[in-house]
Amino acid sequence: MWELLMVILFVLICVLIFFLTPYSRFRAEFGKITTDRIAKAPQYTDVFSEEDLRDLPIPVQKYFRYCGYLGTPKMSYMKASFRNVDFRLTDEKKIKIDYTQYNFVEKPERFAYIDSSFFGVPFEGLDSYGNGVGSMKGSLAKLFTLFDQRGEAMDQACLVTFLAESMLIPNAVLQDYITWEEIDENHAKAIINYYGTSGSGIFTFADNGALKSFRTADRLSTDMDGSVRKAEWSATFDDYQEENSIKKPRKLQAIWHFPEGDLIYFNENKADIIMEFH
Repeated sequence: MWELLMVILFVLICVLIFFLTPYSRFRAEFGKITTDRIAKAPQYTDVFSEEDLRDLPIPVQKYFRYCGYLGTPKMSYMKASFRNVDFRLTDEKKIKIDYTQYNFVEKPERFAYIDSSFFGVPFEGLDSYGNGVGSMKGSLAKLFTLFDQRGEAMDQACLVTFLAESMLIPNAVLQDYITWEEIDENHAKAIINYYGTSGSGIFTFADNGALKSFRTADRLSTDMDGSVRKAEWSATFDDYQEENSIKKPRKLQAIWHFPEGDLIYFNENKADIIMEFH
């Protein structure tokens, strides 16, 4: 009996040590991908100018001026971080996560790492869009894959997500892979096309030029079990604060607009987004 208890205790200690060990394959993969992309990212030497804005829709021009980007250096990538964010896995299940992402300008690429836990058991996620391939992976206890979603629908969803966030890293707005259609003083349509995939959406701006939201029908809602359904998707931007003479939104939420009602699945608690340009 004592021998059995000692074996059980030994196993529990080993499991605890494994959980507390900082290494994880998702974190390592995320670090390797982003380090490689950063090393290859071009270094832009010019600044945003009025000439850059000439062919953009009027509300997009107003956004650049409102935020104070004119005369500031063009960036090659952005790092954005969220801490203790509400993330809804299903309609009923919501967890807290830390979320770190990198968006790159030269090519529309985006990589994000999710760090969380279920009742003390590590849960990790890796959202990846590189070389035209999108994926969303999740693992439990650093070993067990919960989901690994790929395919053309995921490729398009990741590309459209990059488009939605392009205003946060405004040098991307000026790239040839995004084209614009003017709608009115407060709305502009953007189309992104790369790697043979395309998507579009509508940006909505306040009268003063602040970006309020992005909405698209070019994303499919994919559940953890792999089931897919059509729904419109939007991202909202709020609480602009000035930092080094540039206004940036501090609140970002992602919302599915289902027939039965809207679902804020990312950042329902309105945790701050911290953005760094490089």
